[in-house]
Amino acid sequence: MSLRKKAIYLFFTGIMLLAGNSLKAQEEFIEPPSREITKVPFTQLTGGIVIMQAKLESFPDTLNFILDTGSSGISLDSTTVDYLKMKPTPSDRTIRGIAGIRKVSFLYNQKLHFPGLTVDSLNFHINDYTILTAVYGERIDGIIGYSVLSRYILKVDYDSMRISFCTKGTIRYPRGGYLLKPTINQLVSQPLRVRDEKTIYSRFLYDMGAGLCMLLSKEFAEDSNFLSKKKKRFIKEGEGLGGKIDMELMVMREVKIGPYKFRNVPTFIFDDENNVTSYPYMGGLIGNDILRRFNIILNYAKGDIFIIPNRHFNETFDYSYSGIELYFINGLIIIGDVAKGSPGEAAGLKEGDEVIAINKNFSQNLNQYKIALQVPGEKVKIVFRRDSRLMEVEFKVKSIL
Repeated sequence: MSLRKKAIYLFFTGIMLLAGNSLKAQEEFIEPPSREITKVPFTQLTGGIVIMQAKLESFPDTLNFILDTGSSGISLDSTTVDYLKMKPTPSDRTIRGIAGIRKVSFLYNQKLHFPGLTVDSLNFHINDYTILTAVYGERIDGIIGYSVLSRYILKVDYDSMRISFCTKGTIRYPRGGYLLKPTINQLVSQPLRVRDEKTIYSRFLYDMGAGLCMLLSKEFAEDSNFLSKKKKRFIKEGEGLGGKIDMELMVMREVKIGPYKFRNVPTFIFDDENNVTSYPYMGGLIGNDILRRFNIILNYAKGDIFIIPNRHFNETFDYSYSGIELYFINGLIIIGDVAKGSPGEAAGLKEGDEVIAINKNFSQNLNQYKIALQVPGEKVKIVFRRDSRLMEVEFKVKSIL
């Protein structure tokens, strides 16, 4: 071989080697594409709470579950467990909520049946959700959290009111949204920018099981000193795992998640005695009255939450303040709390009054009654029973803006 031919041969061999190395460098093993397993309808309650229905083991009863990214497992209500005559196993493990800490027992290795999908090997902890049933006026049988969410890719569509369960795998997110990269360690922690008198950045629990916009721990609010001290704060009773707790309600100037901004956001502040917000790691939580304004894809395996604005994005927040809390107890709608200095107190309403009708609506539908009270500046008429006597009051609902 001549020197010229040999040089050309070596030149092209070098190119082939380089090309070969380059091609090898671009090779990678990928997961199969994610595929849809089933679609499950859901309903929404006050504050955007998502209710899914499923059946447990071989029981014929359809149960109501809250979908909750703020839950590190999966759970059943103690009353439901008693009704089904199931025998939980005691344990030394504890759970904490905004109003307390308690030990829980477990039902191990259970199956949960959705239309078109059975999820097995689930360990349900048992808790008392009487307060949640009273708050929402619907039987709450349990909460679905990390134990299920971590096994699938979930697409939550608030426009069609459907949740798609999909296999893990490669997925192409749609155009027009934004990919969040939260920290997911059973619970989901998402950085947000919050602004009032000052602008600060902090992590917040991404909590689809919270029927509110924002909740801040009192310690975080005081240490960060970003909230205006000139704004009026209203007394409000909050409910969650462990019972009831007094909170303050105000309006925060702005919340930003990804590129999306929300202004004049109703915000609760509470004394987090049990540190459920994990302060100083997190400052509080962002709830589903904001998150429901996006269709979302939960991809826990990849640490992804994809959000895209839906038709609810520009809906007005609830700025109403009546000062009364309604509960569904033993088939009756009862006033459970009346805040001092509120319109409800000024009208003469008291804790324990039984609500018969609001604005001539005698349906005894708790959600309809709560909606009737969400009209700042409007007058409402409430017919109620106290000590076997029917009474009527009228008052104007305040605005917290």
